[in-house]
Amino acid sequence: MMKQKILFDLDDTLIYCNKYFYHVIDQFVDAMTTWFNGTGLTPAVIREKQTEIDIAGVHAEGFKSDHFPESFIKTYRHFSTLYGRARSAVEEDFLWQLGRSVYDHQVEPYPFMEETLDRLASSGHELHLYTGGEVLIQERKIKQVQLERYFQQRIYVRSRKNIDAMEDIIATGGFDRSHTWMIGNSIRTDIVPALTAGIHAIHMQTDSEWAYNIVGIDVEPKGAFFTLNQLKEVPVTIHGYLDRQPS
Repeated sequence: MMKQKILFDLDDTLIYCNKYFYHVIDQFVDAMTTWFNGTGLTPAVIREKQTEIDIAGVHAEGFKSDHFPESFIKTYRHFSTLYGRARSAVEEDFLWQLGRSVYDHQVEPYPFMEETLDRLASSGHELHLYTGGEVLIQERKIKQVQLERYFQQRIYVRSRKNIDAMEDIIATGGFDRSHTWMIGNSIRTDIVPALTAGIHAIHMQTDSEWAYNIVGIDVEPKGAFFTLNQLKEVPVTIHGYLDRQPS
């Protein structure tokens, strides 16, 4: 079997991420509805504004940890102005600490993470980790689940995950596109850049996806493109595809 280079996304592909953000957002919405009780402000409107501000920050500056707590502060200030409610430094500090708390959770791997990586590595494939965010935060997650044993020095952390970043990794690493795969949950940052670069792609579906990651796919795949629900399906899918290729 021809050895493949396989890039894995980290958050919500190998480890849980979104559910912790959703939990903190629930706490934010609870605080806001309490503070703005009687104004008619609804949880749905609060969530919509916070999402809008959070995504705008990512578009402007990439994946920076301060964007999330800043989205709480900016949402709070928006509605304070809209409803004529006095702003409180104490409340803003609470929101900042609440937003930052999302980065302190214990990392939890997705089911079959180790089995999947073990099987691919034992089959001779070269595993790479490609994640978006800040280096210190992502390195903490990687170390908590001991992912260095699979990826060693083949770890790429980028503040922006887009076509340019993908092309830079491929060019710098001398990847053979016909034997390279990208596996991730984000259509925007994992799948579309991979298909645009002409490599194989596997979209890992999640139960609930962040709005930022949801975009249309307007790229014609040059190689394989699969959508899967569980990590344990990845090895058999890749190997099945390779077995069907002419020798």
